[in-house]
Amino acid sequence: MIGQILGNRYELIEKIGGGGMALVYKARCKLLNRFVAVKVLRPDFTNDEEFIKRFKIEAQAAASLSHPNIVSIYDVGNEGDIHYIVMEYIDGVTLKEYLEEKGALDWKEAVNISIQICLAIKHAHENNIVHRDIKPHNILFTKDGMVKVTDFGIARAVTSSTITMVGGTIGSVHYFSPEQARGGFTDEKSDIYSLGIVLYELLTGRLPFNGDTPVSVAIKHIQEEPEEPINVNSQIPTGVNDIVKKAIQKDQSSRYQKAADLLNDLYKVLDKPSAQFFEEGNIEDSPTVRVPALGENSSFSGNAVSKKTGDNDMRRKKKKEKTTTIVAVATSILVVVAVLFMVGKVIMSQINQNNKEFVVDNYVGKNYQEVVRMLEDNNIRVKLVEKYNDEVPEGEIFYQDRGEGETLIPGEFSEIELHVSKGPEYFEIPDFRRTDYREAGSILRENGLRVVEELEYSDTVAIDYVIRTDPPMNARVKNGDTVIIFRSIGPEIKTTIVPDLIGMTRLEATNVLTERKLKVGNVYPEDMTSVVDKVTRQMPEPGVEVNEGTAISFFFDELIPKDKIVSRVVTLEDEEKYGDNIKVLVNIKRSDSNDVETILRDTIKKEDFPIVIQIPVPEDGSTQIKVYLDQKFYKEFEEIY
Repeated sequence: MIGQILGNRYELIEKIGGGGMALVYKARCKLLNRFVAVKVLRPDFTNDEEFIKRFKIEAQAAASLSHPNIVSIYDVGNEGDIHYIVMEYIDGVTLKEYLEEKGALDWKEAVNISIQICLAIKHAHENNIVHRDIKPHNILFTKDGMVKVTDFGIARAVTSSTITMVGGTIGSVHYFSPEQARGGFTDEKSDIYSLGIVLYELLTGRLPFNGDTPVSVAIKHIQEEPEEPINVNSQIPTGVNDIVKKAIQKDQSSRYQKAADLLNDLYKVLDKPSAQFFEEGNIEDSPTVRVPALGENSSFSGNAVSKKTGDNDMRRKKKKEKTTTIVAVATSILVVVAVLFMVGKVIMSQINQNNKEFVVDNYVGKNYQEVVRMLEDNNIRVKLVEKYNDEVPEGEIFYQDRGEGETLIPGEFSEIELHVSKGPEYFEIPDFRRTDYREAGSILRENGLRVVEELEYSDTVAIDYVIRTDPPMNARVKNGDTVIIFRSIGPEIKTTIVPDLIGMTRLEATNVLTERKLKVGNVYPEDMTSVVDKVTRQMPEPGVEVNEGTAISFFFDELIPKDKIVSRVVTLEDEEKYGDNIKVLVNIKRSDSNDVETILRDTIKKEDFPIVIQIPVPEDGSTQIKVYLDQKFYKEFEEIY
């Protein structure tokens, strides 16, 4: 299918991937002149009308998802028996390829990747879309470290007839949930299980279940418990180990119930790696119980013991019980006396202490833990108030509501309020990549930070969106610190000067244009075959500054077409929108060539407006003109011969 154009718009350039149901091609959108990814349904599925119908519905549903961690869907269509989805093109690798290259990841990197995947899943679940095939192969990794989840909605589009084609279920056997393995009901918790398996693999570099056949792996998902990640990689914190265990519980009710719950724990574990996130249930079905000894009337006592022996035993037993009772009563009396003595001693001590006044000292600048121990030893209650303070170290007292020298009566109603510093208030810089610079700046300023903007060219980030920040994302900054936002101004427009081609042969002119990164436009006359003919005229003229890639047309002797030169006045409207100097760009497209040519590229003073531009119009043809001011479209018009 390479070279084929779908929808009269998407030109397939090369195959870049494929799965069980579709092939993926890199393509060029001729309308917007950008690269896209086109997923084409395999021919095996094109005869199932119900599948095709649901395929379109689900693809359109997935297109409604708009999230930085989800591959955007631009278009859905079909051409004959070819059904396709047009998606955002990601210049990167799959998470599986990244994992195979690096092996087991550092636990923080693994958690950060899982957070981005979980954000995508959460957004999809909130829009009633379940992925059903979360695996590293369906997760793309951009060059700037951003995670993009793809293939949303496709697994949901499988019909009952298609399900039976692949052994009873759809999904990747190493990552799907026990309920998928059983062919049972799947919901959001199935995606959470799959993400737990992915996190397990990121942390350990291996899968929890393997087998010789897909069936054997599926059975292990249903019946076997995996080895805990922490036993495979001892560097994994207990908190991260807990999160994995909870996510991959076989019972759906024991897992995280929502992606938001898992996301919260992933955020928390970055700050508290050793916190407990999962508590094992009580699985002791038969607890140990005490069984009383068999009595003398039991059927096992028999008649071998004589009645006389039984009478002697009874007398000895009564005597022993009497002695035991006397000892127990005496012991009880001694215990009661001892308790009363201790209680009286405590009461007297309390009375004596309450009669003693406590003099408040100056505690500002002292360590809170030391002060609170001393106050509690003196029966003074403490009310703790913790506040962020840039000037006072963490744990140090900076205010007290009782003055130095003030007296307190120790006891229940005494209290002193101490304000303790929590240290500087830090703010963790979010991931602002692909965020509008105005929104990012607003968030930073709301958190007490100074914002500086730097403009930077970018081939991949849209105009006015954040490329990166300095300090980078996840860095901790405090109130008053400066954060630099690098704002995209789009691709850098590279220009070159049109060379003088007059007097050159066609071959010489072509070589010179190639060196200047320009291309050959129309050559007049078109049937020129002589290698010695010389260029007599060219458009644009020599010395004009144009964008790289601009087409340069040139002409040979006697068959030069007659162009009409039309003068057109360009006035300046809404002058207040522009500065003193205005960048002016005029592009034309002639009907005889259909190539875009630049006839004016210059910076002109506002006071020099209106300006006059000279427009060549081909004989019996027309020329379309587009005017740009300060790199923004201003107006367009057409001149006819």
